[in-house]
Amino acid sequence: MTELQNLGDLLDGRADPATTAVIDLANPADPRSWSHGEIDALGRAVARGLLSRGHRRGDRVAILAANSTEYLAVYLGVMRAGLVAVPVNFKLPRDSVHYIVRDAEASLIFADAERRHACPADLPVIELGSDGRDGLDGFVDPGPFETARPSPVEIAMILYTSGSTGRPKGVLLSHAGQLWAIRQRIDTTPELERHRFMVAAPFYHMNALCTAKLVLAAHASMVLLPQFRAPAFIDAIARYRATWLSGVPTMLALLARETDLLARSDLTSVERVAVGSAPLAQALIDTVKEIFPGALVSNGYGTTETGPVAFGAEHPAGVARPDIALGYPIAQIKLRLVKDGQREADEGELELWTPALMRGYHHLPEKTAAVMTEDGYYRTGDVMRRDEHGFYYFVGRADDMFVCGGENIYPGEVERMLERHPDIQQAVVVPVPDLVRGQKPVAFVVPAAGSPITERAVRDWALAHGPAYAHPRHVLIATELPLAGTGKVDRRALIERATALAGDEGARPR
Repeated sequence: MTELQNLGDLLDGRADPATTAVIDLANPADPRSWSHGEIDALGRAVARGLLSRGHRRGDRVAILAANSTEYLAVYLGVMRAGLVAVPVNFKLPRDSVHYIVRDAEASLIFADAERRHACPADLPVIELGSDGRDGLDGFVDPGPFETARPSPVEIAMILYTSGSTGRPKGVLLSHAGQLWAIRQRIDTTPELERHRFMVAAPFYHMNALCTAKLVLAAHASMVLLPQFRAPAFIDAIARYRATWLSGVPTMLALLARETDLLARSDLTSVERVAVGSAPLAQALIDTVKEIFPGALVSNGYGTTETGPVAFGAEHPAGVARPDIALGYPIAQIKLRLVKDGQREADEGELELWTPALMRGYHHLPEKTAAVMTEDGYYRTGDVMRRDEHGFYYFVGRADDMFVCGGENIYPGEVERMLERHPDIQQAVVVPVPDLVRGQKPVAFVVPAAGSPITERAVRDWALAHGPAYAHPRHVLIATELPLAGTGKVDRRALIERATALAGDEGARPR
């Protein structure tokens, strides 16, 4: 990777620009291949178009669209011009979309045709996939362009949190911090340029956006889907001989249910399966290893606020990483586990500093101060455990923890215990009110393919393999679980559903 300063300028000048960068499946019947040089040229043309229409350094530009190569080029072009890119979650309600655009103080929106109606009426919109003055084809200005050289702390993009509690918060991310994360991945992963990645998670989320930038910076290639659909994902792996899969655990769980399609598809090209953004259970890891027997499965960790890189270093004594461990911390970060005020605990809330640390929450100094320690660490809210070898494991979210009869319950621990049952593919545990215990656990369970399971069997398993106070008092068997816009399970929706289903019984002791 050549030395770069601008996150929008990722073309490796030493490599052949004619090599394939993206196989775009926005129209599966008519896929289009884009070279690294073509994406670079379109990014430059977007940057020229922005400046020719009067936009100035530091202006914010929103992007509201499904995945496409044009989306990626616009994102890069905005930053190359010295402007700030604001990817927007199009799965949010319209009022939340409008809130994000207003809060970011965006002066322009790039949107695809399907989502143009969700844009505020008083802001100019450039439509992706369209010609004319208000389409991308009419907006761009092809030609040479001198990329803006940002300062070390200059903001490249604002990513908004999902807003699961209150309004979404804009996370201010710098060019230098995000480039550090890319360099770290490239420097620690040999032969990245030969890999073909699968990208189907949305670009408004850190997971997919970081993977796409890694592909461009490493001069690798990717198959890009507009959104995740398990059959299309499997077909694309086989058709284009993808070697590296990335995404969130829910995507893999949905993949595993396509047993017939998996059985008749040649997936032997897959060498790596990198999962992040949510906890990964051993049962799912085992399933993924059966589907992709030649692949290395890794369980990653990152936050929007600190970047996508924290763990993954080689163990200094050569100890192999346990499957469900997040890994061994890399040298360039600082971290600690804090419990009851003690900063050297082996289990507690993770406080983390990385070179990719956010510059704060946009317009929210008090919320920024609340998550930052006095010595500059970010309070992640994630409860971790460190084993005797120094490997870190996810225990649960501090804000997911609830109290049942005086005992602290971390849903993640109960879920992993339930998912060890051979007939359970996925489990999610949420609290409902209880007059005696305060709150009590309810489990939503997705059975493994072809495996019947009953509420009694789930509860018996929980009582036999975990503490009695943590066993689910209700079990709801589901064919699938609702997803939030980031592809993670929508816990808030499940809490509402569990409370409604429990009804009066949810407020009675059991």
